[in-house]
Amino acid sequence: MIPRTLTAALLAATLATPALALESLSTEKHINDSLRAGRIGDVIRKTCPTIEARMFVVWAKIEDLKRYALDKGYTRAEIEAFLDNRAEKNRLKAEADAWLKAAGAVDGDVESYCKVGRDEIAKQTLIGSLLRDRS
Repeated sequence: MIPRTLTAALLAATLATPALALESLSTEKHINDSLRAGRIGDVIRKTCPTIEARMFVVWAKIEDLKRYALDKGYTRAEIEAFLDNRAEKNRLKAEADAWLKAAGAVDGDVESYCKVGRDEIAKQTLIGSLLRDRS
């Protein structure tokens, strides 16, 4: 049997430490990786004329991501505030642009974006799963 003082101490420690303390959405890896992948896919499909979005897959991934965030304990209001935050949008855009550059995409060189897109499709990455090559 656990002594009363130990039980009280454990209860106090449990209440003092938020069991459901969530990290900021801006640092939640899966959410940020998914949003960045979506941005990268969007840039590729808008730049490369032979690559298009697989819209049913995109919508399904969006719904999966919303469900993931809600299941983690984030509220709809927190999710919407994060998605509407201009600074967060700019941060993800800059990260996506840096990723594209590192992957070989060159501003003004359409084919370089097509190559990155085809490579991602071939590697079956999250980015590639959002895209279809019509060439």
